[in-house]
Amino acid sequence: MTGPELEERARRVLEACRRAGLRLALAEASTAGLVCACLTDIPGASAVVERGFAPYSNEAKTEQLGVPVELMVAHGAVSEAVARALAEGALARSHADLALGETGIAGPSGGSAARPVGLVHLAVARRAGAVFHERHLFAGDRTAIRRAATARGLELLLSVLERG
Repeated sequence: MTGPELEERARRVLEACRRAGLRLALAEASTAGLVCACLTDIPGASAVVERGFAPYSNEAKTEQLGVPVELMVAHGAVSEAVARALAEGALARSHADLALGETGIAGPSGGSAARPVGLVHLAVARRAGAVFHERHLFAGDRTAIRRAATARGLELLLSVLERG
């Protein structure tokens, strides 16, 4: 995924949010703010991006976004449950209408048979609405995995926005 391709996806997200009158919050663990950076690199993003969180540690997930420790113990920090909790926590701690939660293992270490390097969970939550989840296993080195997760996070946001 090239820089111009990420920029185009980010522009599409911003335009869709502007048209719908929606604000965004982002809770990005393994991407540590890359989605937010792609969006805020575009002039005028402040009309849409309400705030971003980069809860890299498990403590930050709990302290910043209210992800229960018990949830991470039961399911792992890289799980559907935690991605959903990150998105819901970002909504609860912001004035946004839509939130992206992301958690993954970018490597090169930290993976296991159950949770290999490249595993990423993405969730988008709408205020008073459904939460949409995707699980991905991205290939490549740390940079490639983080860029792929960023690109897919933008696409998931677009998909949810298009559903209305």
